Amino acid sequence: MLTRYGSDAKGKAVRKASVYTKNEHNINKELIDPDAIRVISLLRNAGHDAYIVGGAVRDLLIGTQPKDFDIVTDAEPSRIRKLFRNSRIIGKRFRLVHIFYGEKIFEVSTFRSLKEGSIGNCFGSMDEDVLRRDFSLNALYYDPIKEQIVDYVNGVNHIRGHRLEPVIPLENI
Repeated sequence: MLTRYGSDAKGKAVRKASVYTKNEHNINKELIDPDAIRVISLLRNAGHDAYIVGGAVRDLLIGTQPKDFDIVTDAEPSRIRKLFRNSRIIGKRFRLVHIFYGEKIFEVSTFRSLKEGSIGNCFGSMDEDVLRRDFSLNALYYDPIKEQIVDYVNGVNHIRGHRLEPVIPLENI
């Protein structure tokens, strides 16, 4: 297992997340929609981070075919829209982008910030975005290019242990 590090307020390196490699998570890449990988690849080629997030990662971990693939990135909606002609921006409070491939729709969101708490709508970092997810099993980020899961909240172990654990206080869900 790998570790993802960040910095604290004093600049000291601190552990942020566990990173599970292909041999540790055993996700079958054939269960991933090739168009989802295409969206992530195009975002990466444009210099952005991008991951499959949420229920699709949970489903992949348990060997089930996901019904849809949500994607999260550091690219803002207007940038995503410029990269994908087959897309439209939706939402009033927090803007999302729907990317269309035939009848398939991929929902792409930008990492959200904690500046306004768990209900604010400012863009942020992956480190902040994870703390806005409802449950740990929906707070996993999968990189289909490197075939790695980034887990900030012990979600992989919660799934394996059949436990439902909140990330944010239950009264905020």
